[in-house]
Amino acid sequence: MKVAKKYIVSGLVQGVGYRFFAERVANQLGICGYVKNLWDDNVEVYAIGDEASLEEFKRHLAEGPRSARVTAIEESDEPVNNRYTRFVIEGMW
Repeated sequence: MKVAKKYIVSGLVQGVGYRFFAERVANQLGICGYVKNLWDDNVEVYAIGDEASLEEFKRHLAEGPRSARVTAIEESDEPVNNRYTRFVIEGMW
């Protein structure tokens, strides 16, 4: 059964390849959704998958790429948006 989660990732997560890291891990786990930078220096991740995949994904998000320093992840349950059939990086700026 597919469920959706939104994660707001805080810390040193912009300018360190975090979005590309999240995209690579999501694709490895078969997760759909998006990752994008927010104006407040956090990163937003919307992920659709089964519970086990999302738990593993969250563990990876908490580690991040080598140069990132994740200090917190806020998690919320979200409705499944079927327009996401793969995982993408949104808001390239």
